[in-house]
Amino acid sequence: MSATCLSGLGWNDHFAAQAQDGLIPVRVTDIHKSYIGTIGEAGSETLNMTLDLVEQGVTVGDWLLKDPETSQPVRVLARQSLLKRRNARTNMNDQLIAANVDTLFVVSSCNKDFNVARLERYFALAHQGGAEPVLILTKADLADDPDSYAEKAAKSLPNVTVLVLDAKAASTPERLARYCGTGQTVALLGTSGVGKTTLTNALTGLNQLTRDIRGSDARGRHTTTARSMHRMKAGGWLIDTPGMRALRLADAREGLEMVFADIEALAAQCRFNDCAHESEPGCAVRDVVEPERLMRWQKLMDEDINGTDGIVESRERYRKPRPAPRRKPRS
Repeated sequence: MSATCLSGLGWNDHFAAQAQDGLIPVRVTDIHKSYIGTIGEAGSETLNMTLDLVEQGVTVGDWLLKDPETSQPVRVLARQSLLKRRNARTNMNDQLIAANVDTLFVVSSCNKDFNVARLERYFALAHQGGAEPVLILTKADLADDPDSYAEKAAKSLPNVTVLVLDAKAASTPERLARYCGTGQTVALLGTSGVGKTTLTNALTGLNQLTRDIRGSDARGRHTTTARSMHRMKAGGWLIDTPGMRALRLADAREGLEMVFADIEALAAQCRFNDCAHESEPGCAVRDVVEPERLMRWQKLMDEDINGTDGIVESRERYRKPRPAPRRKPRS
């Protein structure tokens, strides 16, 4: 990548306030075991993956300060946004997905891959991380009724921007241009086979290979194998990510409250402040919200509470019998 001004890379007052005299800011474009790719005013450069960076935690999209004499990274700057998920095997060591993202394109497709429960997870992750989520429904050209998928999404994701498109269409970059301008950062998140690579090619001008999906379930194979940041034709930056089917949320209570804002508002009107929305009298939720959506909300809230505890706390919780709840009417 050629040299560029810092503001064109997404540098702003938030990061400028953390600058140090004599240290040079660079942005992380890709990460490997022993080194990281960066870009700054002088262009692209490879830096060593130091123990300090490992301990601080670093991901694509991060801003670093480096020592010009040693070309060693010194520290990771505080982020404006951070997308992360809980480790699939343990409650510890959350996996960082991308940092300093303005807009998260949650990508699904108008076929069997479409899954409302999965989309709710993605949107909770985006809200919790501080990025604006936009739902991109691809492969509209292959669907008999693509608008029906948008209608299903709108029912479970109220007040969400939904765009239905053919990622290969010449009009796609223009339709997404308002998110992709100079200084803006977009990330793509979705399962394999939904068209993320095709969308990346359309927005960046790259020519990455795509792979066919299985006809039985519309699932694809991984084309992107590592997160990386690319300049978009509109002037902004795009962070592509590998297909992600398993997504455990990490400390996402606020994000879930935004995704399920309608249920949260109704729950506040229930007669009991610990209402389970099952058979309690005076429940304001049970007869209004679709049972499937209510179950998904309860499941995700449960998962977030259980996943947030440390291992010791989790063991203690399941070892001790839970006392029967005492119902208290709201005052």
